[in-house]
Amino acid sequence: MAPVAGMLRERGYTVTGSDANVYPPASTLLSSLSIPWKEGFHPDNLRPPPDLIVVGNAISRGNPELEAALDARIPYWSMPQTLEELFLPDHSPIVIAGTHGKTTTTAMLAWIFHAAGRRPDFLVGGVVPNFGERSYGLGGGEEFIIEGDEYDSAYFDKQPKFLHYHPEQLILTSLEFDHADIYENLAAIELQFRRLVNLVPRKGRIFVWGEAENLIACTKKAFCPVVTYGLTPKMDWCAGDIEWRDGMTHFRVLHHGCEAARVRMALVGRHNVMNALACIALSLERGVERGAIEDALARFESVRKRMEIKGEVDGVIIVEDFAHHPTAIRATVEAARSRWPGKRLWAAFEPRSNTMRRKIFADALVEALALADGTLLGPVNRSQLLSDEERLDPKQIAAKIRSRGSTAEAFGSSAEIADYLADRLKPGDVVLVMSNGSFDGLSGKLIEVLRKRAVAPQA
Repeated sequence: MAPVAGMLRERGYTVTGSDANVYPPASTLLSSLSIPWKEGFHPDNLRPPPDLIVVGNAISRGNPELEAALDARIPYWSMPQTLEELFLPDHSPIVIAGTHGKTTTTAMLAWIFHAAGRRPDFLVGGVVPNFGERSYGLGGGEEFIIEGDEYDSAYFDKQPKFLHYHPEQLILTSLEFDHADIYENLAAIELQFRRLVNLVPRKGRIFVWGEAENLIACTKKAFCPVVTYGLTPKMDWCAGDIEWRDGMTHFRVLHHGCEAARVRMALVGRHNVMNALACIALSLERGVERGAIEDALARFESVRKRMEIKGEVDGVIIVEDFAHHPTAIRATVEAARSRWPGKRLWAAFEPRSNTMRRKIFADALVEALALADGTLLGPVNRSQLLSDEERLDPKQIAAKIRSRGSTAEAFGSSAEIADYLADRLKPGDVVLVMSNGSFDGLSGKLIEVLRKRAVAPQA
């Protein structure tokens, strides 16, 4: 919502807002654009009445400001509807969708097009250092590159956001069960992806991870060409010779067996090779030159909270990652093993998303976290809203990990985790802090505790 407010402001609209507990990067973005907001929701915030209200999907009936808006019959749209009506017309929408990787892939593709001089408009679901810590841009070029989220749009607009974006070209990165609060099962999500595929015009193109059978099934009835990418030679676009050296990931890209690019980039992990491969395939097919793509990827800095190093104290490296699904956790741990081979790896995980707060992926979570040398589990976010039968039990997860011979503990707060780790960390250790939120500031608390202990006088 904050980036969309920024986009509206830069288009010349007068923008105000209401929210609860606004914090960086949203607060800093709004302040930098001189967009005022009110803390909390109140009917008085609607005076004078605006011409239009954009209602975020966190707002439900009963919200006092929403109720006042409905009583006053003020026009309202959902956030994706606002993009659909005001920003996507007169552009070629390029939509990136998938359970994992869509934020990094969107940011990467936007950066390639920007670095190549294509001046894209774009909107990313994360903060991108390459764009001056922004998550959007209005370059005015032909393409609008946008992250396509499968979550619903608003209380009155229950379709996925991505169905508002009318893709001319589409990247599908992955498809697994997620968002257990609104989807009953994987089949329900697959249905929405098939509907998305059905929006792509005949002149368009779909780039799909070809090694995912359910994704391929979703594209079977596409009316446009479907292009596959992956790590096996049978794909239309294939990445190979992957290695991590000199602080960079190196790999080759083949198109139907012929070399199309040689890439070096700072991002680590096979999942990021896949993200880059999708971007390379689409960029080359839209006429971006090979050299421009290779240069852009060499300078791409990723997205905040994606394997982001937050600090190093006494040889201990603290890293933050958005990973909040067992598949993403596994990929993050494996990527950390590649980047810091031989180092002891601690994984701190917060069950915060609406899926991970539940027991749905309990067994898969054990499998993923057990790949680390030690695991620290935080409390279930908003645990009081779930019954005992459906709520994830972090102590049980920790016990199952210990039964495999690894260290694992569950804690009631981030401060407890920081103190526990500070007593056990040694130079050379790496701590992965994984959450789709702030984890109550765990990274900062751990850095602070380690620094205090580093300067404390020895007994």
